[in-house]
Amino acid sequence: MTSEGLIDLIPLERQLHQLTASIRIKDEDESWNKVASISQELANNLRSRDPLVDKHTILGKTELPQTLTSLLSLGLRDSHLPGDSRTAPILELLRVGANLCMDHDENRAALLEVGFPQSVMSLLEGYAETIPTPPYSTPLPLSIPHLKIVRTSIGVLLNASIGYDAVKFRLISLEAAMTIIKLSSTIYPPTSWTLPHKDPINEEYLEEWTLRSGISNWAWRTVSALKDVQDEKPSLLNDPTEENQNLFDSLVQTDFDFMEESCTIIESLSLDVEDFRLELARAMCYPTSSKAIPCLTVILDFIEYGTYSPLWANPMFEDVERKNKEKAFDICKAALIKAIVEVFAEEKNEEILWTNDTIEQSGGPFVARLVQWIKRYVEAQEIKDTSSIAGSGRDDMAICASLSLGNLIRKAPYATALLSKPYSLAPVLASSHFFSTSTDIKLKHGILGLLKHLSQFSKLSSVIPISLAEVGIIDRISASGIWDEKSDAMADVIQLNAIGVAKHMCNASIEHTIALVLPSDPTRPSGLSQILALIKRSDSVSIRSEGSRVLVNVVKSLWFAERSSDPADEKQKKREQCVANVLTQECANTLTALIGRSNKYPILVNEGIVAVSLLCTHRLGGPLVLNALTVPVKNTLPAPPSISVEDTLSPINGAVPSPEGSSRDGGLPVPRHALDMLVYVLRNIENPVNFPYEVRVNTCTFFLQLQRHTAGPSLDHVRDTVLPVIQDIKQEISDYPEGVDGEEKLLKAVNLLIDSWTRKQPSV
Repeated sequence: MTSEGLIDLIPLERQLHQLTASIRIKDEDESWNKVASISQELANNLRSRDPLVDKHTILGKTELPQTLTSLLSLGLRDSHLPGDSRTAPILELLRVGANLCMDHDENRAALLEVGFPQSVMSLLEGYAETIPTPPYSTPLPLSIPHLKIVRTSIGVLLNASIGYDAVKFRLISLEAAMTIIKLSSTIYPPTSWTLPHKDPINEEYLEEWTLRSGISNWAWRTVSALKDVQDEKPSLLNDPTEENQNLFDSLVQTDFDFMEESCTIIESLSLDVEDFRLELARAMCYPTSSKAIPCLTVILDFIEYGTYSPLWANPMFEDVERKNKEKAFDICKAALIKAIVEVFAEEKNEEILWTNDTIEQSGGPFVARLVQWIKRYVEAQEIKDTSSIAGSGRDDMAICASLSLGNLIRKAPYATALLSKPYSLAPVLASSHFFSTSTDIKLKHGILGLLKHLSQFSKLSSVIPISLAEVGIIDRISASGIWDEKSDAMADVIQLNAIGVAKHMCNASIEHTIALVLPSDPTRPSGLSQILALIKRSDSVSIRSEGSRVLVNVVKSLWFAERSSDPADEKQKKREQCVANVLTQECANTLTALIGRSNKYPILVNEGIVAVSLLCTHRLGGPLVLNALTVPVKNTLPAPPSISVEDTLSPINGAVPSPEGSSRDGGLPVPRHALDMLVYVLRNIENPVNFPYEVRVNTCTFFLQLQRHTAGPSLDHVRDTVLPVIQDIKQEISDYPEGVDGEEKLLKAVNLLIDSWTRKQPSV
């Protein structure tokens, strides 16, 4: 366009402005016809940029933005929708606005200032108000002129907002995405074009569905910009012309895009937005009729029953294109599975997702359905048939179910319900199909995660340890190879989940401890031996820490177990064999390493102290622990390990006194070995929040136990290191007679230890 041609646009802008004034006085069809023709010429000239003259900027600085907004308002008058005689001028006004702000931030700002995008939103809201409640599955009946207005209105919002935050934020505040999705999904319900039509396929039909398809495409593009997120074939396939083929291709792609964008947005919002997770758990929808059903049910139905469209099998699609669609379809299902897992992980959804409406269906319909998904997977594997029952044998459904249920299990009654009738999941979860080398790694992760969440309540419900012992869950895990070195490369999380199961179950009963320590098959190492080997070779601090806590619970279980006086008692024999198996230097070193590297976590230090104290009560255990006290630790814990429900102590905050010459880690001393750590615990008198008095008392008790079965220079070294520290503690407490809670117990423990050591002469 030449510079002379631009001069022609300025008079057009002025004429349009003058028409605004005249229409305010007298609303005549003739005036609106002129508006339509002038706007059409302006819109056509703004479709492209002139390399010589910046017509967009020049027109944007005139009164054109305000004129467009005023005329749009006048065209509607007091109505929500334009009358048929006003559709043509309003369409052209929208085209001018869309082209004026295309890739032009200054014009976007000018239009926003005069309220043009807001007026366009009001127009779309007017169309949305015509949608029946509940919405029908058939397309919203709109004429071609009105379809063009809707499409162009969405185009205005897309051009105005893409890459321009000011308009984007304004549209977000107006909940534009909700209106656009609502309108688009009713104007173009996916696959509705395949339904039988009364009228023959003609040019009007083709134009209508091209417009409806275009509205859907532009709608999803706009929503993404704002987020930044039947076997019978249709009659038009019977004798497709080239034009019909193009439309068919476009409609199939639009259906696919609708599905793909929907799944992507649902996944994204579920991951990032709490309100969306809450709403998704509660929202109802009307997929086919006036009967409302939960949105979660619709998503679960799609995951279970959704399949590839038969339309993709049309010969016009090449194999590569069809396979790409099928792959993308599978990705969509995976996205929805992630969304479901996140919804179940939201703590505020617990009462919605777990209900107790009927005895036959404990937990409610969602829980019952997910349990069935897991059961049907195992049933299908058992009969080697994945097709006899819909959805059977699909690992993605079992993954979804196990992860979701694991996230939901936050209370002992929930865990008990899953392992009790009618569900009785223990034998299913112990299935070899979940622990074989060929099992999908994500499925192993889900099943072991669910088992870990179930087992953490084993001290609160006898059903849990009993039912899992009956199916030999510890032996199943130990025999699965999860803790083998070959599994290290890609299975850290899975190994950690398995460790969590062992930790909780050994804390619950001696039966599980025996199963972990004594292998059922003498040709393979025991589960405990595997865990100890994993601790040695692993660089994961969580695995080293949690693996060591398994040994803590093993020791506590063995030492506190009820003992039988009957020499023929099999359980007693196995317990004694287990005790012998843990009385090794390796086990002692593992426990003292837990103490030495856990300088930030009193819970872990205390657990290690309790375990080594118990070992010291055995004549063979004391020397092992004494040797282990000065073994250098690998390193300290840089991040908190997972803390189970029975843990009550808090992590350290702040510094503790450091012995001279020690290095520091974030204000905390870095111990060389467990003995250093025990000294730090005792010297924590300046800040008792760091190491509670009970930990310091337990430390004194440990040193009392240590000397029961030990003697010699190593014990003398411990005595010479610790005695000055506890003498200082005694003096400190004596100087402040009105101490805080716990000092009396600490003083008593300190005095006992001082008396013991001062009475006992060092060895020569």
